[in-house]
Amino acid sequence: MRTASVPLRRKIIAASLAGAVFAVLLGLLAPDPFGEFPATPGGFLNAFTLTVPVYLMYSFPVIFLVGVPASLLADSIAARLSRGFRKPAAEPLISGVLHASFGMVALGYGVAAALLGFTADRLLRKTPNPKWPAAFKSLAIPALVWLFFMFIVYLRDLPGDFPALLQAVL
Repeated sequence: MRTASVPLRRKIIAASLAGAVFAVLLGLLAPDPFGEFPATPGGFLNAFTLTVPVYLMYSFPVIFLVGVPASLLADSIAARLSRGFRKPAAEPLISGVLHASFGMVALGYGVAAALLGFTADRLLRKTPNPKWPAAFKSLAIPALVWLFFMFIVYLRDLPGDFPALLQAVL
């Protein structure tokens, strides 16, 4: 039996996955949003590890709080339109177009995030219906990605502070 909460749980998981992937991809494509593209591999890695947590902090709440309701609405409208046209095979296409249109609120970045969420949701439809614990556990994905990149930043800055840390311990 399909309940109304099954799509919501799936959308929460899709938003968690899409938010983390969006931040990493944006970090790869725009590692320094205020300057020019880093010229050296070390500069690129430095800028990438610094910007992914920032992108994640600002994009994930928007993807989660705006994207989940917009995605539910897009799927609902697409299902009704495809039934009205008597073309059930058109539902994914209509839903994808609606996701992209709703993402236009935030221009190119919003469209990219909306299409990532749409893709994640479509891939998750192939798995069994998730339960609420799985939906809540999925919220750890962006947090773990953030912690991973912050740990890299911490490790990168550690060698300069390492002698002071040793003196404090000894």
